[in-house]
Amino acid sequence: MDGLKAQLEELWPVVMDVGLNVLWALLALLVTWIAAKIVARGIRRLGEKGIDETLIPVLETLAVWGTYVIGGLVVLDIFGANTTSLVALLGAAGIAVGLALKDTLQCIAAGFVLLGLRPFRVGETIQFGSIIGTVRKIGLFTTELDTPDGLRISAPNDKVWGETLTNFTRNASRRIEIIASIAYGDDIETGMNVLRKLVAEEPRILTEPEPAYAVRALADSSVNLHLRAWTTTDDYWDVYWSLMKKLKPALEAEGLSIPFPQRELHIINQAEKQPREKVAHE
Repeated sequence: MDGLKAQLEELWPVVMDVGLNVLWALLALLVTWIAAKIVARGIRRLGEKGIDETLIPVLETLAVWGTYVIGGLVVLDIFGANTTSLVALLGAAGIAVGLALKDTLQCIAAGFVLLGLRPFRVGETIQFGSIIGTVRKIGLFTTELDTPDGLRISAPNDKVWGETLTNFTRNASRRIEIIASIAYGDDIETGMNVLRKLVAEEPRILTEPEPAYAVRALADSSVNLHLRAWTTTDDYWDVYWSLMKKLKPALEAEGLSIPFPQRELHIINQAEKQPREKVAHE
């Protein structure tokens, strides 16, 4: 018993030391977790103070993970680990991981390029390749969009950056183009007046630049009249649909017709043709 008691007395300082280190480590982890929440909340509040909303998700991710890394180093230091050597080891491991995950690193690099050059922002409608959608989030790895039919798309940043980008909402105004087809027997000037009347009755069409009217083409079955008018980007689709709805009744009210494709066929009767050729030969 005396020997066991002596061993316990020798181990007790070690147990106390380890126990205190565990308690300090748990406290450090708790402080790190609270600090990460505070940092994330603070980054989100920056968006309410005018900071570009596009930057918020990336800044939040970097700040939170940076806080966790610092907390992890503190915990290791509590247990007496050589953090300097550990950082060097992590650096070497990072190179190896980077070579293995080069596609992922390309996504991260493309994300920083998108955030730096700002070809689009959160809330803008873009197209890259065959995908059209409204940007909801630009993250370190992916860009999230909502398509017009209500689907959520998560596209790798390098795929987004690697395509030609079309931004539909960056500019304040957009041009509407309407094609009105009338028959060859209809009066062209009457058709032009129909287009001018539609524009005059639509207050959302801008006066600058001025609307333009022209004969676009003399097609196979119709004369195609062309209207170009400008409206604000927010009103673009409402104005376009409104003009298209009013176009047909307006043309018909002026006695103009929208012709169907037509084709003339000349049929030669072979039965009648052969006797004539025979008589001519005789």
